[in-house]
Amino acid sequence: MKNLRKMSACLAVVMLFASTAVSCGNSGNSSENSPSSSSEANEHYKESDEYGLDVDESQKEEIKGENSADISGTTITWLADYDLNPTNNNDRSVALSLFEDVYGGKINFVQTSSDEKFSKLATMILSGDEVDMFPYEWDAVPNGVVKDQYEPLDPYFDIMGMNDGLWDDMQDVIDMFEYDGQHYVVPYTISDPLIITYSRKLMEAEGLDDPYELYEDGKWDWDAFMSMMESFVAGAPDGTTRYGINGWFGQAIVQSTGHTIVNYENGKFINNIDDPEIEKAELLMQDIASKHLYYPDWVGNFPDDESTLFFAMGDWALGASNAKNPDADLMVVPFPKSPDADENYLCCNFGAKMLIKNSKHGEAVATYLKCERMAATDDEYKELAKQKALVVEKTAAGIVKSFVTEEQYDAVRSYLDPKNTVPMFDFGYGMGERMYGDGEYTYETRGVMNNLTTALLEGNEAVDSWASLRDAWTGVITEEIEKFNK
Repeated sequence: MKNLRKMSACLAVVMLFASTAVSCGNSGNSSENSPSSSSEANEHYKESDEYGLDVDESQKEEIKGENSADISGTTITWLADYDLNPTNNNDRSVALSLFEDVYGGKINFVQTSSDEKFSKLATMILSGDEVDMFPYEWDAVPNGVVKDQYEPLDPYFDIMGMNDGLWDDMQDVIDMFEYDGQHYVVPYTISDPLIITYSRKLMEAEGLDDPYELYEDGKWDWDAFMSMMESFVAGAPDGTTRYGINGWFGQAIVQSTGHTIVNYENGKFINNIDDPEIEKAELLMQDIASKHLYYPDWVGNFPDDESTLFFAMGDWALGASNAKNPDADLMVVPFPKSPDADENYLCCNFGAKMLIKNSKHGEAVATYLKCERMAATDDEYKELAKQKALVVEKTAAGIVKSFVTEEQYDAVRSYLDPKNTVPMFDFGYGMGERMYGDGEYTYETRGVMNNLTTALLEGNEAVDSWASLRDAWTGVITEEIEKFNK
């Protein structure tokens, strides 16, 4: 974007210093990988800018654009389980640097725990405490909106640059979240894709096609996926057991159809569990389980014993998988599409933040979201982010802990491009604990959406087929969605 070019030139120098510091001073003390979450998506975009933006007043006005709000001196209160401000000598993100140095805003962090953040939010709103911005999670729409926790962002679209081309390639994604005629969730990025990791070395040894080449040729679908797993398992040497796939992918199977379990049409939620395409996805899970292709135990990275063909997980696990399998020539692809699907539909998360009900600083929150979007779309910044992502992470003893190859990085970024894949969101995940809750994570206690994407893979004794699973939960879905229909 032309209004960011001067900013990018200023950033290039300071980020070069920061990247050098990372590559030379990495002590390997980062936290262990954990499953995808909204906060991980946001953390992914925290790039170094410890020296600030070296821009004069005329450059600031060019960066701001015509419809910016005057928020100089405004502090927004951010309630979350992670801070957007630098902590432990970490550097500012580019988004925060823009917000502070160009627009003159500040962020006040109110800390809470992951388990208590929603109750803390409700308490602060009820008490009239100042709170402006909150992390996006799937439960935001419609559940959080119905609870009167969030404000729509539509009145601030001009401030956000929505009509200036900044958000053009995200428009379909933004509209996917429209609820009751308003946009409470406005994603500035697509994040945390569900990807499948595999070893090209193992594929070649087994005489199997390269899934990435199949993807590039438009042939990476369920049929190819099942055929490869069945061939691999059948070819196990005597005395050994092989599996086709391990990891988390039930949701990806359903969403690869491009269909959702809960539809939103003409202002009403509809139970779509009887959709024939949903049924095909559920029968695929049933087939995978019945043929013993699925290894159900938790593994945090691609197995290093050549016992499993595919590992399905968020992209957060790729670095550790490479470190555990340095000679395997690992590569990644999205989950295969349904043979009947017209597009590659992506199971993923979204980088977004919520404007809190009764906030007095809506313009400042909107401005911060614009900063996030600018930071995520500028070409020069993206190249710097790539170079930092390619730095090999080592322990203090010099042992490689995590790394991502340039080919893998470029592939993942291409999957996150809405021109190449269609990101999916199902409103069923935003309808509270009964629809999407973990409980003790048993069949009896977890939410409906969890069971519909897990029970058949587990081979749960409570259900022996898709028909019995559907019949057990369709009434609950109808009951729950009616709570949100006016």
